Amino acid sequence: MSFKCGIVGLPNVGKSTLFNALTNSNKAQAENFPFCTIDPNIGVVSVPDIRLENLAKISKSKKIINTTISFVDIAGLVKGASKGEGLGNKFLSHIREVDAIIHLIRCFDSNDIQNVNPTIDPIRDLEIIETEMMLADLESIQKRLEKTNKKNLEEDQLKILEKALDCINENKEISILQSQFDKKQLNQSGLLSIKPKIFVCNVDEQSIQNGNNYTKLFIDKYGNENTLIISADIENQINELDLNEKKNYMKMIGIKETGLDLLIQRGYKILELETYFTSGPEETRAWTIEKNCTAPKAAGEIHTDFEKGFIRAETISYIDFVANNGWVNSKNNGKMRLEGKDYIVKDGDVLNFRFNT
Repeated sequence: MSFKCGIVGLPNVGKSTLFNALTNSNKAQAENFPFCTIDPNIGVVSVPDIRLENLAKISKSKKIINTTISFVDIAGLVKGASKGEGLGNKFLSHIREVDAIIHLIRCFDSNDIQNVNPTIDPIRDLEIIETEMMLADLESIQKRLEKTNKKNLEEDQLKILEKALDCINENKEISILQSQFDKKQLNQSGLLSIKPKIFVCNVDEQSIQNGNNYTKLFIDKYGNENTLIISADIENQINELDLNEKKNYMKMIGIKETGLDLLIQRGYKILELETYFTSGPEETRAWTIEKNCTAPKAAGEIHTDFEKGFIRAETISYIDFVANNGWVNSKNNGKMRLEGKDYIVKDGDVLNFRFNT
C-alpha cells in the first residue's frame, strides 16, 4: 500500500514550493498570487530506507524497489471555502481523497510574498482552514442524515455521523471519534475533520534551527508531537545540490534530516504504518502495511492470491538477516521461523510466503 498526503493551507503560504521540494520536481506552479494552483498536482516519491540497500547487497539483488508515498498539492483555501469562496468546494473535495493532511502554515515575514491576510498569524490561519473543513463536514452530515438519505446508511456509518454532528454542535473535537470507532469505518465516512494531521510551520532560513516567535506561539497551542519546522524554500535549494554538496549545506545550516524524511517519519507514525521486506536474487523490495497486520494480510499486499492461499511465512528479523548474511545462514543458525495465519508482522521482518494457488 502507498499512502497519500494532501498539502493544504491558505494561498501563498508555500504549498507549491514545498510540493516541488518534496517531489524533486517543478510540477507545481509557484507564483506570488493567490490560486495559481487550481487542479491538484500529484507526486509519487520513493520512501528512502537504508535497510533496503543492506538487504540487497546480501541477497545480491538485481534491483531495489522502495515503497512510495504520494503528495498532493491542493489549491489554497480561504474563509468561506465551504460556501464556494475561492472555488472552495472543488478544493475541499480533493482533500477527501487523501489519507493524511499536511497543514502548511506561514511562519515568516516577507514584503515580497503576498499574504491574503493583513498580518502573519499561524494560529488564526489554521483555524480558518479547520473551520472551513468542519463546516463542509457539517453540510455533508446534515444532507446524509436527512430522512430520504438516512435509510441508505449502514448502522455503523449512521452512528459515526450522529456522533460527529453532536461533536460539532457541542464544539468538541471530532477527532475523539478515533478512539470510539474502527479506522476503516471512519475512513468510509469521508469526513475531513477526522483525517490525521501534520502541522508544518514554513519558516525562513534564519529560523530553521530554533524557530521564531510565530512557531513558538503555534507550538504553545498545538504542541510538538505533530508539528514540524521546515523551510520550503531551503528544501528546494537542497534538492538542486548533488549528494556531497547537500550533506555539507545541511551541516552548515544545522539540518540533520530533510523535510521529506521528517514528513515520512511523522506520516508513518500518525497513520500507524510499518514496513516489511522481501529479498532475493531478483529483487529486494519494501512493503508498507498497517500496524498489527497479520501475515496473510501482509501477503495480500503482494498479490491477493498470496492471501487467499496462505500457508505460512518464513520469517527472519532484519537484524538477524544482516547478522547471518542472508537466508541460508539464518536458517542454519535457527534464526528463521515458520509463522502461521495469526502471526502479527513486525516492522523490519524479512518474509517469504508459502501459499497454494
